[in-house]
Amino acid sequence: MAFEGLLVTEIFYSLQGETSLAGVPFTFIRLTGCNLRCVYCDSAYAFKGGTRMSLVEVLHQVRTFGAREVLLTGGEPLLQRGTLPLLRALRAEGYRVSVETHGEVSIRDASPLARIVMDLKTPGSGMCRERFLENLPHLKPEDEIKFVITSRKDYEWARDWTRSGKLPVREILFSPVMQVKESPGKYEGVEPRDLADWILNDRLAVRFQLQLHKLLWGADTRGV
Repeated sequence: MAFEGLLVTEIFYSLQGETSLAGVPFTFIRLTGCNLRCVYCDSAYAFKGGTRMSLVEVLHQVRTFGAREVLLTGGEPLLQRGTLPLLRALRAEGYRVSVETHGEVSIRDASPLARIVMDLKTPGSGMCRERFLENLPHLKPEDEIKFVITSRKDYEWARDWTRSGKLPVREILFSPVMQVKESPGKYEGVEPRDLADWILNDRLAVRFQLQLHKLLWGADTRGV
């Protein structure tokens, strides 16, 4: 099948705001489209629209930024057929590539080509279907798993998974979602200090993280 190009929402240069590489300069490729609708989604603008770009055009734009780290995100980047050819091309040019995925699409072919950051959807997301189970065998020790925590119930769910011994990665990330004042009741929300206290009280071997890019540039700023 001929390469059909990629539907791209944005390509930009910024500091990585999450994961074990927080603070490192990255080129971000945000692909369009997602099959989930998490209640706290902060990139809903990537659900539709976008610009059709060839592989050559994407690679040219990536080169202009000069970063050696590249993240494919979305939306859900693994929904597009062009993602695997892009991963191979980026690797061929010597980039260190990460893919952020919700884990409902197979990572089998992408896993050898990139560091996988898998966001396991908690009950509070409204999308907790546990379809990530089929992907756990394809994760590498150097990959990362993220839990976005909206409540104490979410925390306990993520804590139990962390203690289960079924997550084959060295880095497990816990991120708090605070209540949005403009939409009360959409989800409960967690204060970062409370989540930090829960982690310490339970002696969990996880990495607490806040979204660095939002602290620096604000929650509603795109392309940072």
